[in-house]
Amino acid sequence: MLERLMELIDKNCNNVDKDMVKKAYYFADKAHKRQKRESGEPYIVHPVEVACILAEMGLDTGTIVAGLLHDVIEDTNFSHEDVSREFSPEVANLVEGVTKLGKIEYKTKEEQQADNVRKMLLAMADDIRVILIKLADRLHNMRTLKYLPVEKQREKAKETFDIYAPLAHRLGMSKIKWELEDLAFRYINQNEYYFIVRKIAEKRVEREKYIQQIIKQLKENLKKSGIDAEIEGRPKHFYSIYRKMVKKNKTIDQIFDLTAVRIIVDTVKDCYASLGIVHTIYKPIPGRFKDYIAMPKPNMYQSLHTTVIGPQGKPFEIQIRTFEMHKTAEYGIAAHWKYKEGVETEDDIDKKLTWLREMLEWQKETSDAEEFMERFKIDLFSDEVFVFTPKGKVINLPYDATPIDFAYKIHTDIGNSCVGAKVNGKMVPLDYHLKTGEIVEVLVSSSPKGPSIDWLNVVKSNQAKSKIRSWFKKAKKEENTLKGKELLEKEAKKQGCNFGEIAKGEIVNAVLKKYNMNSIDDLYASVGVGSVNLSTIVLKMKDMYNQTSKMGIEDWKKLKDKLDKITNKPHKRYKKSPGVIVKGETNVLVRFAKCCNPVPGDPIIGYITKGRGVSIHRKDCRNVDFLLKNKDNKIVEVSWGRPKGEYIAEIKIEAEDRQKLLSELMDTVNESNIDLYAINAKPIKDGIAVINMKLKISSINELRDLMKKLRKVKNVIGVERTKN
Repeated sequence: MLERLMELIDKNCNNVDKDMVKKAYYFADKAHKRQKRESGEPYIVHPVEVACILAEMGLDTGTIVAGLLHDVIEDTNFSHEDVSREFSPEVANLVEGVTKLGKIEYKTKEEQQADNVRKMLLAMADDIRVILIKLADRLHNMRTLKYLPVEKQREKAKETFDIYAPLAHRLGMSKIKWELEDLAFRYINQNEYYFIVRKIAEKRVEREKYIQQIIKQLKENLKKSGIDAEIEGRPKHFYSIYRKMVKKNKTIDQIFDLTAVRIIVDTVKDCYASLGIVHTIYKPIPGRFKDYIAMPKPNMYQSLHTTVIGPQGKPFEIQIRTFEMHKTAEYGIAAHWKYKEGVETEDDIDKKLTWLREMLEWQKETSDAEEFMERFKIDLFSDEVFVFTPKGKVINLPYDATPIDFAYKIHTDIGNSCVGAKVNGKMVPLDYHLKTGEIVEVLVSSSPKGPSIDWLNVVKSNQAKSKIRSWFKKAKKEENTLKGKELLEKEAKKQGCNFGEIAKGEIVNAVLKKYNMNSIDDLYASVGVGSVNLSTIVLKMKDMYNQTSKMGIEDWKKLKDKLDKITNKPHKRYKKSPGVIVKGETNVLVRFAKCCNPVPGDPIIGYITKGRGVSIHRKDCRNVDFLLKNKDNKIVEVSWGRPKGEYIAEIKIEAEDRQKLLSELMDTVNESNIDLYAINAKPIKDGIAVINMKLKISSINELRDLMKKLRKVKNVIGVERTKN
C-alpha cells in the first residue's frame, strides 16, 4: 500500500516530503492497529486509499499526511495535541477540521447534519484542503459501501447526493463529482442504474466504432490546419444519462449523445480555431453552443461546448479546451491549490471561492436546521445564468433569477433602493426571469422605502433573501418584536402551556445562547420576521421547564446556588483519612446513596439519616433538590479523603440497534479492565436501544475514559451517567 502511494506521489506531486508521509503511514497503522473495516480488512486500508486519491490530485505534503491521519483523532485515543506534536499544528488542524461533531447529542438527524455542514463550511473558509480530504474520504467510503447494511447504504448514498457531490461540483472537481453521483445512484435507484448499465453495454461496440470514425476525421482536419490536439471519446456517466431521461421524458434509445468527443489543445487561440474547423466539418445545432472560456463557471470550469450533426445524422457533443483547463475541469480547486509551486496567489484562489463567502454570510443568519439544509442544497444544486451589467461585467446568478437578485448581487444598497429594471434596454417587471447573455440595468430611487416583503417569494438567491430579511430585521424590529411575541404566545397555547410561565430566567438564557441572541426582544423579532422556527423554540422551552420539576425555575436555581455553596467549601484533609470526610471527621459512619452512586472525583453532599449514618449523594442527584427544600438542617459538609477499593457507577448508553452491538460494548468494557456488575438492554422506538450498565470503578477519571471509548463504538448516539 505504501509503495503504491509513493508511486502516485512521484507521478502527480511536486516537492512532497516522502519521509513525513512514511512517518504518517506508520503512525496511522499503529493507531488503528486493532481496528477493522466492515469488509474485514485492516482499518489502515481506508486512510491509505484516501491519501492515494489526494496524491492523484497532486496535492501537497500537509494534505496527504492529514489524509493518512484523518480518522486518528475521531477513532483512536490520540488527540489534537498528539498529532500537532508529532507532525505540525497545520496537519493537526486539518485532521480536526475533517473530524465530525460526534461528541454532541442532537435531537434530529437534520440538526446533526446541519451542524456538520456548518463546521465544514467554516473549516473550508479557513483552509479549503479540509473539504478536499473530506471528499476523498467520502469517495473511498462510497467505493466500499457494499459492506454496510442496506439501510446505511441508502442513508450514505442520499447524503452523498445532497451534500458531497454538489460540493465537488461547486469546487470544480468533476472527476470526483461524477464518480460520487454514479456510486450514490447505484444504491438509491438500483433498478434504473442496472437497466442503464445493460442498455449502454448492448451497443458499446457500435458506439465506439462511430466515435473512432469522428476522432479520425477531426485529427486529419486539425493536423492540416497545424493544430496539435489530443482527441478522446468521453462516455457519459450513468447518472447524467438517467437525469437527462427524466428531465426530457425520453427513453435511453432516444438519447443519441451518450458519448461526447473532447479536443484538448495548447492555447486558447487553438480552442477557437478548432471550433471553426469543427463547424466546417459538421453542421452545428442552433442554440447548443456555450462559451465557458469567455464566461467561466463559478467553479472555474472553462471549455467550449457545441452540439453538431455527425455521420448518419446523429447529434453528438464536442468539448474543446486547453490542457490547463482540462486539469482544472477534472480537479477544480485542487488543481489551483495555493500551496503548490508556481501557481496562483492566495488572492486568486479567494476570488474563485466567492460563492463560499456568500454562503457563510447567509448561513450565520439561519438558526433553524431544516431551513439551513434546504437553503444549502438549493445553493449547491442550482443551475446558473450569466448576465451583463451595462458596463459589460459578467454576473452569475441562480437559474430563474430576477432583476432583484441582480441588484443585491451588485450591492446591498442597490437592492434596497431598487424600484424597476431594464433588460436589453426594455422595461421588465421585477419578477422577470433573467436569461444568459442579457444586459441588465437596475433603476433605483433617490428616497428608497426599502424592499417589499413579497420579494422573498420572488428572489432565487439565498444572498438576496438574506439581505432582504436583514433589512426587515433592522427597519421593523419593533413591529416584528410585537408580532413575534404574539406568535410565541399562540404557539405555546397550541402546545398546551403558558408562554409567560415557561419563558423565565435560565430557560430563556439557554435559548438565547443556542441562537446567538442577546435579549428576549431579539428572539421575538427573529420569530416575527420568520428567521427561526417558533414551534421548535416553544417545544425546547417547554421541555426545559418540565425538567426543572414542579418547584419552578427560580426556586430550582436558588437551591442549586445553595448546593454549590455547600459543596464548594474547602475541607480539612488527614493523612490517614478514609474514603469520605464528614465535617473534618474521619470516624463517622457513611453509606453511598444507591439513587446516584457517587464515585471518587464526583462533587458530593451528605445527608444525616436516622440510624444509618450519613448518606452520600452526588451534587447533581435529583433527590438532593428535595432534601434541600425540606430545610431540616440535615445537610452536612462532606469531601473525599483518600478513597480505596471499588465503587458502583451506573451509565446509560443510547444507540441505533444492530447485531453484535451489545457484545462490542461489553468488549470495550473488558478491554478497559473494568468489571461489569450488571447490564440491562431494551429497545425503545424507531430502531433505538437503551443499555444500562452498572460498573465497578475506582475513580471518576476511569469512568470518563470508558465513556469516551464507548461513544466511539459504531452506532452509539450518546453515553451519560444516570442520576436516579
